[in-house]
Amino acid sequence: MKFNWNDSWLFTKDNTLNVSDWEAVNLPHTWNAKDGQDGGNDYYRGTCYYAKKLALADVSGAEGVYLEFEGANSSADVYVNGNLAVHHDGGYSTFRANITEYLKEENDILVAVDNAPNDRVYPQMADFTFYGGLYRDVNVICVPKAHFDLDYYGGPGITVTPVVEGANANVEVKGYFTGLAGNENVKYTIKDGDANVAEACVAAADGKADFVIENVHLWNGRKDPFLYTVEAVLVDGEKELDARCVKFGCRYFEIDPERGFILNGEEYPLRGVSRHQDRLGIGNALLPEHHKEDAELIYEVGATTIRLAHYQHNQYFYDLCDEMGFVLWAEIPYISQHMPNGRENTISQMKELVVQNYNHPSIFVWGLSNEISMKGADDPDLIENHHILNDLCHEMDKTRLTTMAIVSMCDMDAEYVQIPDTVSWNHYFGWYGGETHMNGPWMDNFHAKYPDLPVGMSEYGCEALNWHNSNPQQGDYSEEYQAYYHEELIKQLFTRKYIWATHVWNMFDFGADARAEGGEDGQNHKGLMTFDRSYKKDSFYAYKAWLSDEPFVHICGKRYVDRVEDITKVTVYSNLPEVELFVNGKSLGKQTSDVHFFYFDVPNAGETELVAKAGECEDTSKLKKVAEFNNAYRMVETGDVLNWFDITEVPGCFSLNDKMSELIANEQGRNMMVGLMKSASEGQKTMADPTQMLSNPAMIEFMGGFTIKRLLSMVGAMGAKPLTRDQMLAFNTMLNQIKK
Repeated sequence: MKFNWNDSWLFTKDNTLNVSDWEAVNLPHTWNAKDGQDGGNDYYRGTCYYAKKLALADVSGAEGVYLEFEGANSSADVYVNGNLAVHHDGGYSTFRANITEYLKEENDILVAVDNAPNDRVYPQMADFTFYGGLYRDVNVICVPKAHFDLDYYGGPGITVTPVVEGANANVEVKGYFTGLAGNENVKYTIKDGDANVAEACVAAADGKADFVIENVHLWNGRKDPFLYTVEAVLVDGEKELDARCVKFGCRYFEIDPERGFILNGEEYPLRGVSRHQDRLGIGNALLPEHHKEDAELIYEVGATTIRLAHYQHNQYFYDLCDEMGFVLWAEIPYISQHMPNGRENTISQMKELVVQNYNHPSIFVWGLSNEISMKGADDPDLIENHHILNDLCHEMDKTRLTTMAIVSMCDMDAEYVQIPDTVSWNHYFGWYGGETHMNGPWMDNFHAKYPDLPVGMSEYGCEALNWHNSNPQQGDYSEEYQAYYHEELIKQLFTRKYIWATHVWNMFDFGADARAEGGEDGQNHKGLMTFDRSYKKDSFYAYKAWLSDEPFVHICGKRYVDRVEDITKVTVYSNLPEVELFVNGKSLGKQTSDVHFFYFDVPNAGETELVAKAGECEDTSKLKKVAEFNNAYRMVETGDVLNWFDITEVPGCFSLNDKMSELIANEQGRNMMVGLMKSASEGQKTMADPTQMLSNPAMIEFMGGFTIKRLLSMVGAMGAKPLTRDQMLAFNTMLNQIKK
């Protein structure tokens, strides 16, 4: 028996024994729902406490009682009547506490949850908020003495391994049990809907049964995500002791370095998004309806794949992906900074990821790490750690491949790049320096140098808020630049068949409390949708035009009404081959496009109503001619943030508005920048050493297109202490003394 135990907890941030002062909360819950999203990198990180009473009468008749925690970030101690029942490190996976031996008539349950910084539990440095709390379900599980194993890395106690051979599938089902007396059996039934496909009864001590499903119905991605069911019942004679019901899918695949991803013998391009598990004002304490809405929105955009970054996600979301046909990349939060004391935690988190998610047909690759070489890729301990994780994945799971996401600045010849079965790169040319046109050629160069290693693009994107510009520029945070950027990246990446997977960073804006960018602190705004899921940015429809079969037409720039120019460009997206645009009822003509993007030059006078038609689809928008640019469309940062137009510029000398590439080329300017970065990094766990960073040619190429102001505004996200407005102005005064 398993029942939910989310309601009526008491919570406190203070280590006080007087529970009458504690706050009443229901789970899921996080204490960082607000302060983890408002900027300043000052959200509370420490130990907080949850308490609840469990009556023995609530679990009467059980021979064993477990508390199951589906997510407690990031470390937790579970106490029963003052006794430590379990300690767990890792904030994103299920763990259980066997509390049987501690139970009395009335039982005090106390859970100490800790998201404080340390040097052994991942993640500790990354561009997202580490929300603390019991942010997923807590359950009580009552079991007889003999039951499916609940103690092995939070797993379900049963594995289903289908291997497709020709028209059939060989399916191995294995149950794992504890407390057996020796005479128990396990009955397995494979079902197709209500129909029984195969049955077997084997001794529970062995627990393994082999089946053949003839003329197997394949799980075939979004085209046909068909699922079978295994019902497993542990019995003693005729008495049922324990049971499991597991859905699984039969499929086969390969990742070819020339042809990309191949599913069930057919090329199946993986073009999709990454997803973080938080929301505005809610943090990571999501409800089932939030997960379902996310999956449905990703489905609407037409994605065939999701990278579940940068940690294990909720089991319900994996179930949704099984049912909807997404191809998943699942990974552990081994991210940004390799910690010598964190090896055991990477191993335990990887074991939990594989054991808990082994039966999901939607998962095809296990991710070893993300951008772990921020401080360099030649650390022998880092390299050995990756070999251990890679071997571990192959030992635990013979059916899937390994991969990892590599930071753009990493040398493509680095030893650790060759460890997994496949690789993917995080490139932001066109946003974090460089130009948009550099992305495709970089991939070509890697592919030419390592033609036998499948390569993908695991992150790319740029930020957009409700700012607008008819002449969008890199770094202006406008919706128009984001749309242009993704148009260019789509054309470059989607036309290169050898790229085994592409994942936009990100599907949704997400919490990153260290960020101070774009005029709204505390968030990463690279999403195709806003943090609250209320608005689909124009770039959402650029992907829908390429990926979705649902006919539609979309006029871009709906939030950009007031325009000063006499002729303005209007972009239309559609997955239909022809679009006609009407201006106040008059046709501007029809256009065809083989890239799904249509560009019209529209006369801008007075008030204009636009109507775009494609097939049976129609969309409308409005324009208004104004004499002066509407400053509500221009990013004006407030608070302790510096705007570009507040910066003093001296002719012939440097200022914060100059590009990093120009400053680094000047010895005096470079030394000054190193000194500032070292000062900001003092006492902080930064992602990269400033001297090393500004000496690395790949890093210089990567960030050379930044303005100095923009880079300095991001040092908080890099792990350094955020610079104040006055500090940046003081640095600008120093720059004004250096001649170009």
